[in-house]
Amino acid sequence: MWLPIFGLILGVVLGLLTDIRIPDEYANYLSIAVLAALDTLFGGIRAYLQNIYETLVFVSGFFFNIILAASLAFLGVHLGVDLYLAAIFAFGVRLFQNIAVIRRILLAKWTTKRENVKKV
Repeated sequence: MWLPIFGLILGVVLGLLTDIRIPDEYANYLSIAVLAALDTLFGGIRAYLQNIYETLVFVSGFFFNIILAASLAFLGVHLGVDLYLAAIFAFGVRLFQNIAVIRRILLAKWTTKRENVKKV
């Protein structure tokens, strides 16, 4: 569980401490890469809460998702099609599904804990 959270905190701190400007030509690539990274992050948190988390799966999924998303955007640019929108839709749906499952798991744990406290 610590690896996804550590990566998120490290990325936010590095982003805030540096003054890097991304050219407009790369905005589509960056937005998809960030969305893919967030999808993988929340997928890792979900897997941890479901007790099926594996570091190798998380790390390989992180890089594979980013490369796949950027490749779709690159292919779309060369074909003249807004193919990056498909990646945004796919990763966006997965992101919201992961967040919904995380919320349900946390609510179930919280409800169970609350019921156990009331019994005592």
